[in-house]
Amino acid sequence: MENLNEILTLRREKLSKLQQEGKDPFAVVKYDPDTHSTDIHEKFEEYEGKEVSVAGRVMTKRVMGKASFVDVLDKCGKIQVFLSKNELGENIYSEFKEDIDIGDIIGAKGTVFKTQKGEVSIRAKSIQLLSKSLQIMPEKFHGLKDQELRYRQRYLDLIVNPEVKGAFIKRSQIIKYMREFLDNRGFLEVETPVLQTIAGGAAARPFITHHNTLDIDMYLRIALELPLKRLIVGGLEKVYEIGRVFRNEGVSIKHNPEFTMMELYEAYTDYYGMMELTESLIKYIAQNVIKKEKFFYGDVELDFSKPFEKMTMLESVKKYSGVDFNQIEDTEKAKVLAKEHGLHFEARHEKGDILNLFFEHYVEEKLVQPTFILDHPVEISPLTKRKPDNPAYTERFELFICGREYANAYSELNDPIDQRLRFKHQESLRAKGDEEANMIDEDFILSLEYGMPPTGGLGIGVDRLVMLLTDSYSIRDILFFPTMKPL
Repeated sequence: MENLNEILTLRREKLSKLQQEGKDPFAVVKYDPDTHSTDIHEKFEEYEGKEVSVAGRVMTKRVMGKASFVDVLDKCGKIQVFLSKNELGENIYSEFKEDIDIGDIIGAKGTVFKTQKGEVSIRAKSIQLLSKSLQIMPEKFHGLKDQELRYRQRYLDLIVNPEVKGAFIKRSQIIKYMREFLDNRGFLEVETPVLQTIAGGAAARPFITHHNTLDIDMYLRIALELPLKRLIVGGLEKVYEIGRVFRNEGVSIKHNPEFTMMELYEAYTDYYGMMELTESLIKYIAQNVIKKEKFFYGDVELDFSKPFEKMTMLESVKKYSGVDFNQIEDTEKAKVLAKEHGLHFEARHEKGDILNLFFEHYVEEKLVQPTFILDHPVEISPLTKRKPDNPAYTERFELFICGREYANAYSELNDPIDQRLRFKHQESLRAKGDEEANMIDEDFILSLEYGMPPTGGLGIGVDRLVMLLTDSYSIRDILFFPTMKPL
């Protein structure tokens, strides 16, 4: 620790010396790099002998008498810069040796060439210190391996673990192609409030905050759904939003309290229309970002070249558990069956809830290849249109891949009378202690009373899709700043 403190002290002393000499690096306001490292590496023949200007972080420094080498890291990668006393002059070369440390940010101008060992490099004609690093970079060969420290200090993770950037670049591309696909289909991107007086549109516990001027408690939104459907009532017909939602729940490799959702609503279609759109959208993103129809997630090879499978929830439970819920007449018999199978349920649960428990226990993990699970029970689908031929079930599907849910879609409930009854049922569940049950949204019901056309709606968890297409094990690997408990 003493040696570490000595090095930190020495860096601050170097900074103080530079400032006293009128060479404060933090006083530099601008530098003009005109080239990036990958340009030089990939188009060496085009750049050879030409003068370029680069800027970035010093990652290695090798001083060898009258000549030295530094590796400079810019946003694209590394480029080697060759510095010589003959080229720079004795004073500037000496200042480089004394003042510049690993981690500092520099600018260098010079000509592109190859060393005797064939290394593409820049022969520096001038060099400028642009920012002084007062901390010590992780050791070259061991890097930053502590997983929690990587999440807490993402800036350092990005510097020393170059492969990390790749996942975040793909994340940006995934969102770009999601927008491109929807825009090409005539959808309008909109924004809706994050602060809401009623937390609706999903089953989740909200975060609560307080608005001082209005003197009311407000909620961070748990979904995008209800404001977007109001816009369908208003006649916009095709709308979508990509935005952050907030759910006051556990933290795990699959969950972060704030995450990115894409929700869309389209008038005059149903959940079958949403099914076609979902499959087309996800395949379009995969084709453009990873450029493969078959790829691995972990040790599982996924095949996006085939049509996604389809099963009803009833069919899937029967297939994987052997239980046919069509033969279960009522809630009491469903609860007896749950006890026989060792499934925990609550007193408030009804037959549809029990079916969902069977699904979660027996089916989810078996759904490896992309599979649509259709026709969920009405008890767990308070905003979904009932199936006309079987009103105990709804026109809803979820998409599962590798045992995880990636999309949730409905034929949206547009009957204000039925919607009020569903909200009242949810309210009774809240009174019994279900903190995730929906609240009654009177203004939303009022909007439905003005008339909402038949509508299909879809929600996709963007973070999970990014995990899938970047082969990332944890959601924290694809969030720049995951939620962490303070040290």
